[in-house]
Amino acid sequence: MELSLQPQMLPPPPKTIPLDVVPIRIVPPKESPVMEIAKPKAAPVISHRPGLKGRRVCLLTNFFKVTVTGAMDDFYHYDISIFREDGSEVISKNVRRAVVEELSEMYKQELAGKRLVYDGAGSLFTLGPLPQNILEFSVVTEGKSFRKGSSVGGGGSPDRNDQKRRKLVTCFRTFKVVMSFVSQNSMKSFNERSLRVLNTILLHQACKKGCLVVGQSFFLHELANYIDLGGGVLGCRGFFSSFRSLQGGLFLNHDVSMTTTIQPGAVVDFLLNYQNVKTPFNIDWSKASRTLKNLRIRVKHLNQEFKITGLSERSCKEQKFPLKLRSERDSNRGNQTIQTTVYDYFVSTRAISLSYSENLPCINVGKPNRETFFPVELCFLVPLQRNKNELTVYQRTAMVTKSSQKPEDLLKILTDVSKRIKHEVETDPVLQSCGVMINTSLVQAEGRVLPAPRLKMGNGEHIIPRNGWWNNKDKKLLDPKKLENWVVVNFSTSCDVRNLFNEFAKVASAKGMVTCPPACVLDENPKNRKKLPSVRVDMMFQQLQSRFKQRPPKFIICLLSDKKFSDLYGPWKRKTLIEFGIQNQCLSTNKIDELYLINVLLKINMKLGGLNHAVVSELTRTIPLVSKIPTMILGIHVFHTSSGRAEAPSVASVVGSREWPKMSSYRASLRALPPKSQMIDSLFKPMSEQMDAGIIRELLKEFHSSSGQKKPAQIIIFRNGLSISQFKEFLNVEMDQIRKACSFLEANWRPKFTVIVSQRRHHTKFFEADLGANVPSGTTVDSKVCDVQCTNFYMCPHSARIGTSRPTHYHVLVDEIGFTSDDLQELIHSSSYMFQRCNRAISEVAPVRYARLAASMMSMAVKPEEMVNASQGYQLPKFHKNVASSMFFI
Repeated sequence: MELSLQPQMLPPPPKTIPLDVVPIRIVPPKESPVMEIAKPKAAPVISHRPGLKGRRVCLLTNFFKVTVTGAMDDFYHYDISIFREDGSEVISKNVRRAVVEELSEMYKQELAGKRLVYDGAGSLFTLGPLPQNILEFSVVTEGKSFRKGSSVGGGGSPDRNDQKRRKLVTCFRTFKVVMSFVSQNSMKSFNERSLRVLNTILLHQACKKGCLVVGQSFFLHELANYIDLGGGVLGCRGFFSSFRSLQGGLFLNHDVSMTTTIQPGAVVDFLLNYQNVKTPFNIDWSKASRTLKNLRIRVKHLNQEFKITGLSERSCKEQKFPLKLRSERDSNRGNQTIQTTVYDYFVSTRAISLSYSENLPCINVGKPNRETFFPVELCFLVPLQRNKNELTVYQRTAMVTKSSQKPEDLLKILTDVSKRIKHEVETDPVLQSCGVMINTSLVQAEGRVLPAPRLKMGNGEHIIPRNGWWNNKDKKLLDPKKLENWVVVNFSTSCDVRNLFNEFAKVASAKGMVTCPPACVLDENPKNRKKLPSVRVDMMFQQLQSRFKQRPPKFIICLLSDKKFSDLYGPWKRKTLIEFGIQNQCLSTNKIDELYLINVLLKINMKLGGLNHAVVSELTRTIPLVSKIPTMILGIHVFHTSSGRAEAPSVASVVGSREWPKMSSYRASLRALPPKSQMIDSLFKPMSEQMDAGIIRELLKEFHSSSGQKKPAQIIIFRNGLSISQFKEFLNVEMDQIRKACSFLEANWRPKFTVIVSQRRHHTKFFEADLGANVPSGTTVDSKVCDVQCTNFYMCPHSARIGTSRPTHYHVLVDEIGFTSDDLQELIHSSSYMFQRCNRAISEVAPVRYARLAASMMSMAVKPEEMVNASQGYQLPKFHKNVASSMFFI
């Protein structure tokens, strides 16, 4: 393609353009053929098998029906690259969007009047083809910049008349834009690619309104949307909107969404809250430099936005920079450069009063070779900047409690906002040309309420839970274990240990559990309470070892002032479980009552190898296809740290059932993974022709030894946390490893597999149609609003105590065992009641919850730097021999 660079052929520019900048105009060829690409064949749709059991119930969903009137043209997908004049590619999404916006205005004729739909990254869509398959443009954008030679915004001279001049000069930047044709997306059937186009249009709309965009969630800067979480962090409420093609047709999924943002306003106010100090002079500025880096600010006297690159090394009154002086009397002498401080410049030259910045560092918004400083009190953080630091336990708790919404309140929000969405969708030029229409009525769906399974407690008593919960206050444990050779470790300062364990013994006796008196009670030395948590734990263990030189205790109960918010919890778990292999239980001494002690006893009995309750069908071996044939159940989860600890390794956690035909006893195996890894690479890890160091071999051998030397003929796998786009990768990577691990253990052994992905992070909600309340426990939906890719269904086995219940979405990827829909749904529903740590149904299957708990505990107990081995990559610390190298019971 030839480009014309002649100035006289330029289109009329929208703004004043310097003489030395020549935008490129595309000369349309005589013929503009569009690349002919064969349309991809639609993926085969796996037939769905709706279940039949359960009481039918009418539900409302947070979906809105979408109709398309008339024939819709195809969308054309183009790859777009944007380069600066020096040839470097533009990374910033804000700059890329501004360039594309300018491009669409400057080159309407060359673009054949097509509207550009841009995703902010590397993809651009148009309704109908552009004139050519490869297009190149030169785009000029206008902005503001500092006067050349100045190190502080405004530059200039000490002469007061200089204040009347413009302190910023107009600058023009030239970008090269290259667009190349990728594919033609048919809109006759709404597949994954066509839905991507429609969702990109929604994203494009939100960006034009100045929203913060996170995936398909959009957040506006409105005071009513903010929740103060403390520490300079705000919870921000927004909306999730996404087009989805489901069994019932095309829908718009709409939901309330949450994220966390930095507190906007004065930089100093943010730092005071973030570091929990009272005055600017108490701020730790070395920590502040790391916290503020890359945040965007506005300066009080300038209408411009800057990105913070760091802080000055010296205080405002000591930090100097070269300032050019312009001589108006004798222009032949040229400009004179002097050294002045940032403080003197703003106070004397700019006549801006500074009340407390004199002895504080300055904010640096410049580049390494050209620093630009502003006094900190003139700098204000702009709104809608995502918080990338890890939330504290207090902040996470506040996020959950303050952001939860009752189902009736959420229904009202969705109903009100649907009208606004309908208006926005139907007035968008691109969607309007497609004939897209939104129905403002919530879509109805049919669900089935599965009956709760019968549970067996101690003394042979049977109970049937109601609304996902059962009262175990007067019930004995099914298989209580004896608590002996145990000690108490007391980090709390306000606890009557004698009375506490008298009450503990009474509650344990009522539950059928025998508790011997503790061997000893170790109180923390008051002198150690101001030391680091890890030091306090080490010194406590020195006391423990001095008392138990020959025979260490089998169990430790640790008393903390507040278990949930204690910084001792992680170091304590590391010391007890990983280094010494001692089972333990932490108690919070600030909320002890009978119900709390009962809940603690459930956890202690489980850790001792006992069983608190069981589903009757598990004990009577009447679970279809599972109880009669040796079957192993795996739960797989990958735990990622928050974005504030991006360098921290992820933790892979796999739990496997043991003691078949039981389904309530599990063992966990864990491995460290590279940060943010999605797939586990250590399920099968051959070290030699005879040795496999992978996770699956460990769990298979545990199943074999605990199940009467039986090999599992069937393996049911629950994989948590995958998106639909990762299903194929999971089958190719992780399932391939699992099959190889089985073959490696025994060459001709081929167990049958059923593979199910469980998803909790989705935006589908259900409400009772008549009451607008949360759905009953056991509600299952497997039609209309389910995906079309494979057999899938939603299940809500639990009863939400706070806010609106969220169902778990299950996708059946492989089913070699041959479950019917009713049998599989009943198995999953029953598994939600097998969780041994509480007396209520949980929101997902027990093995997935156990895997998540194990990974979360390991992440708290082990520091990220301890998982990095210079020669062997990412590894967990070596476990104590009592927890079998890398595995432990849960």
